[in-house]
Amino acid sequence: MTEPTSQDLIDTLDGILEQERTALVHGQLDQLESLLEQKDDVISQLTTIDALEQDALETIQTKVSRNQVLLDSAMEGIRAVASRMQELKRVRRGLDIYDKSGRKTSHPNGYSMKLEKRA
Repeated sequence: MTEPTSQDLIDTLDGILEQERTALVHGQLDQLESLLEQKDDVISQLTTIDALEQDALETIQTKVSRNQVLLDSAMEGIRAVASRMQELKRVRRGLDIYDKSGRKTSHPNGYSMKLEKRA
């Protein structure tokens, strides 16, 4: 088997970055791990090549930056959902109020947090 040229590696990386973008845009976060492994493999091969074309690398850098923005947005969304779920969990437990002197009083909502099995 022949060694891939630098352009072959750049083209492969370009394709992986497009797949990564598609996965991020469509919320297919389960595909990111596999793509990351592929991307790391190609990048490690690229680092062994002395002369790389600057123009091709600039295009790749643009796509990497674009995907990083999408990934940051996805992570922000995941954090927002986790925060909202924590808030809902806290609300389900009951209501905490404070009196004039600043003492906290908890009022449970009366619902059981246990799973109920019905026939």
